[in-house]
Parts: sequence; C-alpha cells; structure tokens
Amino acid sequence: MLNRVILIGRLTRDPELRYTPAGVAVTQFTLAVDRPFTSQGGEREADFIPVVTWRQLAETCANYLRKGRLAAVEGRIQVRNYENNEGKRVYVTEVIADNVRFLESANREGGGGGGQPMREEPSYGGGGGRASNNNASRSNNQDPFSDDGKPIDISDDDLPF
Repeated sequence: MLNRVILIGRLTRDPELRYTPAGVAVTQFTLAVDRPFTSQGGEREADFIPVVTWRQLAETCANYLRKGRLAAVEGRIQVRNYENNEGKRVYVTEVIADNVRFLESANREGGGGGGQPMREEPSYGGGGGRASNNNASRSNNQDPFSDDGKPIDISDDDLPF
C-alpha cells in the first residue's frame, strides 16, 4: 500500500502552533494549490488543503512560514472523524507532513529589498537544504529564476556529482 502526497502551494494564513497536553508541538496551516486547468469562465481555480506538522517540524514551520509564502509539502493523507457538539459525525481529510520545503526567501515580501539580509532558509524533515549560488554576477536580492528561459551558467564546482 502507498499513501504519499506532494503539494506545492501558498499558505492562506500564518501557521497556527499549539502544544498537546503532553507538550508535543503541532502546527496547522492551509495550502492553496492551483488546479492545472481554468474554469469555463477562464479563471484559475485552487484547492485549499489542510496540512498538519508535528514536533520540531511544527515549530520550524511556525517560525519561518507566513501567509502567502510558497512551500512544498510531502506527506500522507489522513482521514479522521469526530462527533461535534450537535452529535453529528464530522469527517476531516488532511495532509500529515513529514517534509516541508520553503520555496521563497523571507525578503521576497515588500519588493525584495526590505532591509532584512537574505538568509538561507533550510528545508526540514529530510533531504538537503537549498544549494548556494556561487555565480558572482548575481546579486543576493535577485530572483535566480528570472532569466526567462535563458541558459544559466553553472560551473562543474556547483554540481553535486
């Protein structure tokens, strides 16, 4: 059996950090993920997917992610149910994340020059962090993908293999 999900989307609000009675950190947030097609009216639609993270990953997400930030989430789908105050059974479908990657830097908000130094935001939950860019012709505040399809000059020293 296999239950794996990979999503890339933007946070609809700041993550909400809480602690269980046992002191375990849990964070909840919602990702807006664009659908790969447009509606009949020509508008792009999105799905709003609830995400839950636990322990150290939860604290890291609460510290670094903010509303509107682009993030990649890897995890599994979980369906749970409970009885609400009116005695009705409520079903909840959510993604339990075990890996979250931050796809935008902190200073992209406010036009990119916002006075904060650019810092490498790590990826947590597995895998390595973002590779550094040793190309001296690029400024730290520029979008590395703004070349509009033009080739990027990469030396052999930048390759991991």
